[in-house]
Amino acid sequence: MKLILSKIKTYFGKLDKLLLFMCMGIACFAVFIQYTLYENDISSAVTASQYKTQIIAFIAGIVIAMALAAINYKYLAKLWFIYVPLAMGLTLLLFTPLGIQREGADDIGWLDLGIMTIQPSEILKLAFILSLAVHLSKVEDRMNEPIHFILLCIHGAIPTLLIRQTGDDGSALVFLFIFICMMFAAGLSWKYLVMIAVAIPPAVYVLWNYLMQPHQQKRFQVLWDAQMQEDEALGIYMQQRVGKIALGSGGLTGLGLSGGDYTYVPEIHNDFIFSYIGMTMGLLGCLLVVGLIAALSLKILSNASGAKDTLGRLICIGVFALIVFHTTVNIGMVLGIAPVIGIPLPFFSAGGTSGMCLFAAIGLVLSVSYHNSTKYRMFYTEKD
Repeated sequence: MKLILSKIKTYFGKLDKLLLFMCMGIACFAVFIQYTLYENDISSAVTASQYKTQIIAFIAGIVIAMALAAINYKYLAKLWFIYVPLAMGLTLLLFTPLGIQREGADDIGWLDLGIMTIQPSEILKLAFILSLAVHLSKVEDRMNEPIHFILLCIHGAIPTLLIRQTGDDGSALVFLFIFICMMFAAGLSWKYLVMIAVAIPPAVYVLWNYLMQPHQQKRFQVLWDAQMQEDEALGIYMQQRVGKIALGSGGLTGLGLSGGDYTYVPEIHNDFIFSYIGMTMGLLGCLLVVGLIAALSLKILSNASGAKDTLGRLICIGVFALIVFHTTVNIGMVLGIAPVIGIPLPFFSAGGTSGMCLFAAIGLVLSVSYHNSTKYRMFYTEKD
């Protein structure tokens, strides 16, 4: 018993408690927001099961994060041949009768497992971060050689295009952003940067004129076309229009978290949760949420800079990119400066799979921090 207590003490002594407590604090705040949303009965789509699912997902996520922290990330990385095919397999099941399209969604993004539904794209994001970090750490100084650069691009393209085929453009862009950030962090040559810069204009032209559907083009055009905004006030622009009205109605301090004269916004519990935060807590509440996520992101970036090897640093960069992109695009959607592409706000948007996988991602960062210097581990002693 004394030995077990000693190992537990050593474990918590090495654990990055600040990062874990930051995440737990944000998660508690997020659950409270979801609970008040249900209690205020703004939308019939908001049910008690959503905040209860969030609680269960966060608790399970915390357990997973703490377990991952105790396992050396190098060993986790070596198991890519297990979790990558598993994540890809779950994603491919979306193209079978098990794949479902939720009401109001444009994509087939959920698997119906009978007792529950899951989003394979969230699991695939974790597998992608780990596998790309392994790939980049293996080639490292040779990543700018043409053959390795091409193979890395193929690595990034496979999950991006696969998710794009499900109709989930938002998640496809998440994969692309993670890929770009990790490539930059690994030391992408300026020659490729110049090539990419030159290729962007023709790529955008082809994408806009030949690959994007009219309704996808409208999502962008409505951001700056006042006439289209008026024409689509009850159509494609309706969600952003009422979202901005709700956001602005809170003023500086908000209408309060109970009993206010609230504005109905479609998907207010999910993609447009930020409009509810602004409506009930005002500008100060919005700044608080942004500040919390920014502080968390900077802590992850700090862990990346303190990592002892390329693999650990790139894992942290991948998780950092995931959180930053989700936050930036989600808030941009609510503010009307980014198209509505179904990107949830980390921690705050409803969703069990995303919440649990987010904590799993934090667990990877905790593992990098935990195994940064010590040779002693909770379950074993590492040998040189």
